[in-house]
Amino acid sequence: MAADSARYGCPVRSRPVPRDNFYEVNSDPRKLDEAYNKMLGRGGDKMLSEEVKWLAVTHKSFDHGRRGFNDRLALLGKRIVELQTSLALLAAPKSPQPAWSDEYGRKPFQHPALDGLANLTENAKRATLDKRRLANLAQTYGLDGVVRWKPKKSDNPQGSGVDTVMANTIYAVVGAIALERGGEVAIKTVRDTILRPLGL
Repeated sequence: MAADSARYGCPVRSRPVPRDNFYEVNSDPRKLDEAYNKMLGRGGDKMLSEEVKWLAVTHKSFDHGRRGFNDRLALLGKRIVELQTSLALLAAPKSPQPAWSDEYGRKPFQHPALDGLANLTENAKRATLDKRRLANLAQTYGLDGVVRWKPKKSDNPQGSGVDTVMANTIYAVVGAIALERGGEVAIKTVRDTILRPLGL
């Protein structure tokens, strides 16, 4: 068998093919449209072109990336989401601050525009946009049923990084909307479908 493979130039797999590692992905456009409508509201399936709708939910692990994948859309969408998260944290009610005391009677500079600055910390942004929270949000929209990806182990999606895949899919949808519908629509989408459900 190995001699025949070598003779005809066929590759030989050195490790056995893993059993039960089949993972079926969605190919039904109606199911995809339902997920977009659930996330973006009525008419959400019409916001993006057909090709981009599929591209936004395609991870690079699917078909070895041969059909295109959503990394660039996710990068654009993530930047938009992070900026809107920062602005939302700045506009949030002022967090309680410890009483200031100084032996010389000095007081720190205060201005209404700076009231929310204490809310804008790296930890606050990280906690707000935690990948597990975004993954749970993606599941409520039904994106987990339409994302095209190939987990390392089909019986263990959590160990294969499903939270990261789902978070990137949400970012990719935002990036796709910004690309095809413009920044204003993308910002409204972020506020309505991501920040408000997350409590901002």
